Amino acid sequence: MHHLYRVLSPSSFGDGAGALFGVLFLFAGLAPAPVHGQNAQVVDRIAAVVGDEIVLKSEVDQLVRRQTQQRNVSYSNDLWMQALRQLVDQKLLAEEARRDTTVTVSDQQLTNQLDRRVEQLTRRAGGEEQLEQAYGKSLLEIKEQFREDLRGQILSQQLRQRRMQNIDITPSEVRQWFERIPQDSLPQLPKTVRLSHIVRYPKPTEEARQEAKSLISSIRDSIVSGGASLEAMARQFSAPDAAGSSSGGLTNVNLDDLVPEFAAVASRTPVGKVSQPFYNDSQNGFHILRIDSKDGSTVDLHHVLIKPDAPSGERAKEYLSAVRDTLLNDDDVPFERMARRHSEEDRTAQNGGRVTDPESNTRDLVLDALGPSWTRTIRNLEPGEISRPTRVQLLNGDEAYHIVRLERRVPAHRASLETDYERIRQLALQDKRSRKMREWTDQLREEIYVDVRITESELTAVRRR
Repeated sequence: MHHLYRVLSPSSFGDGAGALFGVLFLFAGLAPAPVHGQNAQVVDRIAAVVGDEIVLKSEVDQLVRRQTQQRNVSYSNDLWMQALRQLVDQKLLAEEARRDTTVTVSDQQLTNQLDRRVEQLTRRAGGEEQLEQAYGKSLLEIKEQFREDLRGQILSQQLRQRRMQNIDITPSEVRQWFERIPQDSLPQLPKTVRLSHIVRYPKPTEEARQEAKSLISSIRDSIVSGGASLEAMARQFSAPDAAGSSSGGLTNVNLDDLVPEFAAVASRTPVGKVSQPFYNDSQNGFHILRIDSKDGSTVDLHHVLIKPDAPSGERAKEYLSAVRDTLLNDDDVPFERMARRHSEEDRTAQNGGRVTDPESNTRDLVLDALGPSWTRTIRNLEPGEISRPTRVQLLNGDEAYHIVRLERRVPAHRASLETDYERIRQLALQDKRSRKMREWTDQLREEIYVDVRITESELTAVRRR
């Protein structure tokens, strides 16, 4: 998760937890699939009709191919029928979203997402010429072909997210959900650790800061006065870890989910205008941004980030050594207070230095998933001990220095409520949300015309021939 964001998303145990660990897999694919060669004939048929929309068999085939690759599973008729249902459900949600006037997607937002999606397809194809050859159409025609499909996908995703956010789960429901899982189906979980740390970033010299500030100002002048493309400037100059696409794009972003300094500039910049350069402490770099569209507190934007050349971290190490000495020599000084006062990583500092998984927000970090800089630092620590200052690649990818306190180690074990409650809660919540969504889409099937034209028995008959 990049430093521009403060949003967290749920994680899971992984494979092997049985059917109750399944959650709805909703994939927004672009269809129909490309033809290969100008004279290729594509034999297709309608797999389902939803309202005035159709789902083609080729769309389902394409989704199944992607799912088998991503999940590393073999094809089955059951998987094919699940994929068909997913696409039908997506059409149902899109149709319901069109009826709901509070769910909207602007033309600019649609264009930005479409450009980003086609940019991904272009990279996979090896270039624009190869993509046009694969589809037998010009780039403009490809975008036009995908536009309405993508509009429906965005609308259905927004409606689904709104419904999901209103579904929560109680501790008793978590326990009941977990107790329904057979003991021999519970997954074996890997070694985990709980950590707290205090972070300091190596500071650039004043000369390096001025050079970066001068460069971002020149880039802005080139865009505003010289007609240069902000996207092209982002590709050429932005720091490698800048958020968004290679062109600096961020779509459908809620301002509340951005770090304060970035959100403040984004909120006051008019649509279509390029902001003045500003310094972003959380990324130690200078930004400019352009708001492409705005809908309430949701925006689409592009930005450029220039980071000053980083110096050595000797000053950061000296600072952390002094903090560590205070902690070791004064039992009345809590680690949490020192983290809030001295750590420069905002998210963990606010939590008293507690390190959490950026995806799941759980404190239990899988030891083997931590980078080598982490594992080296904590290898010989006992619970309660504090490491010496070391260089680290933070979980968001930034380079920094930190001191680490090991809170606890948990050996590999079979999942239990006592040691893994937060993980289990996330999975139980995912399952509840999936069931509620299934109930809702079943209800929509009663209100919106649905005609499924390919059955599982037909698939079996075709495979036998």
